[in-house]
Amino acid sequence: MLFAIEQAIKCTKDVPIGCVIKKDGQIIASAHNRRELEDDVTAHAEILAIKEAQKVLGTSRLKGCELYVTLEPCPMCAWAISMSGISTVYFGAYNQQYGAMGSVVKLPFHLPLKVYGGIMEEECNKILEEFFARIRQ
Repeated sequence: MLFAIEQAIKCTKDVPIGCVIKKDGQIIASAHNRRELEDDVTAHAEILAIKEAQKVLGTSRLKGCELYVTLEPCPMCAWAISMSGISTVYFGAYNQQYGAMGSVVKLPFHLPLKVYGGIMEEECNKILEEFFARIRQ
């Protein structure tokens, strides 16, 4: 989760969310939100990391991969995670507005998917709180 937090901190214009994907204990992809930066509503950290991991592995199937993200995925990202075949998701902060891995929405995932939430939750929440406090000023 520390590497996902490092990615989140790289965000400038965007909500600070970071994501990394591991395969066999090695990080194969990392990304942070670039929705505002790229003017692309699909440029969420999870989607960007999935695309990178698919290129690295040379396949759209990410079976056996683990995804670490600082905020519980939204429905778009949760479905992409499921369809990619990722085996396990670890997320930091719970997304009380759009969370789609148990908080607000419970999607019927395509394949078996293990989900663990609240990993380094306090640290992940702090990054988000500081970002939104800056915006309000």
